Amino acid sequence: MDSVVQSLQAWLRTTSISDVMQNVKWAWPIAESIHFVGLCLLIGTVGLFDLRMIGLVKRLPVASLHRLIPFGILGYVMNVLTGITFISGYPDQYIYNPAFQSKLMFMGVAGLNVAVFYLTMYRGVARTGPTDEPPLPARIAGGVSLACWIGVIFCGRLITFFRPPFHWCPWC
Repeated sequence: MDSVVQSLQAWLRTTSISDVMQNVKWAWPIAESIHFVGLCLLIGTVGLFDLRMIGLVKRLPVASLHRLIPFGILGYVMNVLTGITFISGYPDQYIYNPAFQSKLMFMGVAGLNVAVFYLTMYRGVARTGPTDEPPLPARIAGGVSLACWIGVIFCGRLITFFRPPFHWCPWC
């Protein structure tokens, strides 16, 4: 398995994305800014929906909040695409990084959680009134989602604190 990961790292270093991220002065800061905007869209919409699910913003109708979810999906796509540029640019910073691995784990749990939510309980939740409490499984799903996205944010910030023993910062 280690040889597969090392081969992946070696291949990533040869991509044009890696070249741009390492050699274009503004590539990294622009990608970081896009990543942050994507995070704001994601957490601003999905996070608010999750807060409604756990019962903290009962006056907001579920259907109204659900109409915002496409903005959260856009933010998620922005984050995945910019995340690929980060990994391609400096794979050694990410592949064996425990914070990055934890971030991926939280993203995976969040993805599984949202799939279970939409496949099993969203129809019932959509029928709740503006001040109704969502069913317990939906409240649990909202709590799990919110916890996962907070975990993603924390781990994302911690990635830079678990650096390999070489200087990688492209703008420093």
